[in-house]
Amino acid sequence: MATSAPRAASKSVPPAQTVNAEAPVAKKSRKMVFWIMIAVLLLAGTGAGAWFLMNQSAKPTPLAPPVFVVLEPFTVNLQDGTGEYLHLSITLQVADSAQAEQLKLYLPQLRSRLLFLLSSQKSSDISTAEGKKKLAADIAAQVRLPFTAQGTPHKVSDVFFTSFVIQ
Repeated sequence: MATSAPRAASKSVPPAQTVNAEAPVAKKSRKMVFWIMIAVLLLAGTGAGAWFLMNQSAKPTPLAPPVFVVLEPFTVNLQDGTGEYLHLSITLQVADSAQAEQLKLYLPQLRSRLLFLLSSQKSSDISTAEGKKKLAADIAAQVRLPFTAQGTPHKVSDVFFTSFVIQ
């Protein structure tokens, strides 16, 4: 019996030691939960702030009214050789009033460019809807070209035909 008593004493742990071993583990888990909660709150706050800022900037800003440049009507002979001519009134939509003033400043050069373009057309090409759309795109391309070597391209958003007669 003497041999069995020491074995039991070495294997058993006194109750005071088990309580002390569990106390540091409980403190560590509480600290870990605390820091996890702080991180979750920070992430939620950051997400809410980003959502708020994105919705603030997504509000539509009031659009400026469109700026139009009305050109005097053009009358040109067409290239068919049949004696037909084109009478055309054009209105340009530009980006802003500064662009409109720039175009008005160079109006003689602009009209000359457009006269060359219009007089090179054939009535069969411009009498269809597709032909008119292509002509409008060609006019916009001519208007966008700078008037000076150091000039910047002009901002023309659309070309409107207010009168279009082939006769």
